[in-house]
Amino acid sequence: MRRGSVSVLKLNDMPAGAKAFELVAKFCYGIKIEITSSNVVSLRCAAEYLRMTEDYGEGNLIVQAEAFLDEVFGSWTDSIKALEACEEVLPFAEEIHIVPRCIDSLAVKAFADPNVFNLPVAAQPDAQSKGDVILWNGISSSANKPQPIGEDWWFQDVSFLNLPLYKRLILAVESRGMKPETISASLIYYAKRYLPLLSRQASSDHASNVNPGETISFPSETDQRVILEEIVTLLPNKKGVTSPKFLIMLLRTAMVLHASPSCRENLEKKAGAQLDQAVLVDLLIPNMGYSVETLYDIDCAQRMLDHFMSLNQDAALSTPPCIVEEGHFLGGPDTLQPLTMVASLVDGFLAEVAPDVNLKPSKFEALAATIPDYARPLDDGVYRAIDVYLKAHPWLNDTEREHLCRLMNCQKLSLEASTHAAQNERLPLRVIVQVLFFEQLRLRTSVSGWFYVSENLDNSQNPSGNLEYLKNGGSHQINSKGRAVGVDDMKERVSELEKECLTMKQELQKILKAKRSWKIFSKTFGFRRKLQPCNSEASCELKEPEASANGLQNHENGGMPQ
Repeated sequence: MRRGSVSVLKLNDMPAGAKAFELVAKFCYGIKIEITSSNVVSLRCAAEYLRMTEDYGEGNLIVQAEAFLDEVFGSWTDSIKALEACEEVLPFAEEIHIVPRCIDSLAVKAFADPNVFNLPVAAQPDAQSKGDVILWNGISSSANKPQPIGEDWWFQDVSFLNLPLYKRLILAVESRGMKPETISASLIYYAKRYLPLLSRQASSDHASNVNPGETISFPSETDQRVILEEIVTLLPNKKGVTSPKFLIMLLRTAMVLHASPSCRENLEKKAGAQLDQAVLVDLLIPNMGYSVETLYDIDCAQRMLDHFMSLNQDAALSTPPCIVEEGHFLGGPDTLQPLTMVASLVDGFLAEVAPDVNLKPSKFEALAATIPDYARPLDDGVYRAIDVYLKAHPWLNDTEREHLCRLMNCQKLSLEASTHAAQNERLPLRVIVQVLFFEQLRLRTSVSGWFYVSENLDNSQNPSGNLEYLKNGGSHQINSKGRAVGVDDMKERVSELEKECLTMKQELQKILKAKRSWKIFSKTFGFRRKLQPCNSEASCELKEPEASANGLQNHENGGMPQ
């Protein structure tokens, strides 16, 4: 194209534009140019575009650029710079296979000793860190000591890559056998760099380190959503590699950024599979739906819990049942430990969300009933959650209260919880009576057990002295093994249990006098029917075996059942 006496040549498709063409022109006119790791990619692409091969001159630009690229691929730092330069001329760099060569070079070096491949200065520790000891002559005591370098030495350098190139690098190191833990750690580092919602504290710390006048720019909300969804697909599927805390943080961010439903479902399943490693604060996910009913997202917690139970309940059911004593599993298999931890977590979560007046009883019951009865050594946690819920929802009728109380097993309450329940006016009356009755049975069982042990010891070691021992009340010394001390402890324990039982009886009598007579109460609840545990499958109806009828009569008269 001619404009007067000036010729104008337009090269619209020239790789890297005018800068690359200027260097190529200088090379053609014999002017010395400097080839660096930052411009070698654009020069190589421009030379390919202009067909600067050996056919048109020996030692042409293509040959020299390729020779320099071989040197670049020997250094980690130069390989990173070359790969970053590929972003400007990506289609041309892909066509002549520079991008795959850079990625393969970096993938190989990520496995090797970083000292061999010119470790970047940014990843090296300072010569005089805070832990160094400065000698009198100014020489650092650790100057000559080799500094340990962990497996995360390359995270910061690759975090400067754009998402497509970073994704290809992660897939390359994964295909070469990189440990899933290391891959997950790199993804976490990359996510925290570009998703400020993941760690606001880290973002503020990062902002405080920049120079005055500089600003930190984060990707747009749309770009952040794309980054988050890609990171979720790259996370290793191996259980335990990524912490549930980070997974739930990603889930919260996905809700804010309105990520795809498949992305959120994937995160819920990954977090649900490791719910036994989570803590209470992790489950407190704010409700971000369009129709906000509750403060926290109960449905999300329910889905994670359902996924955990689907993975662990079958294995737990295949194991023999455990004996529960004082809130501990005796000889229980390890397969029940995750279920027990999740049961405690869910009970704490229920107690935390129970004060929400908008929480419907159906959602509360569904979440609590997901945990099987055998997963709770004690039902103190679910009782506390029910008590908090009843306190925050005083308008519930008796039927709804009784339905909620079916979630707990009155026989699995500790002595402290039973004492509290016996005096709890928020509980239905039949539940209070059932708690008292189970405490009485527990007392009778304990007393019978102590006397049985004492009698067996006496018969086995002193058969002729059994009658004399009973006459003396067990106060004399029997032998050198300290049996008398054990009997005294037993008597003290029995005395404490009797006091507890008397206190509960007095509380019961107060309740009965305030509401109705004992005769009407007896007809209403039918004491002659068999007593069943208070659980989610059967109603909390007070029933008692026929053999205990005399005990109930004594109970009415204020005495102990015989």
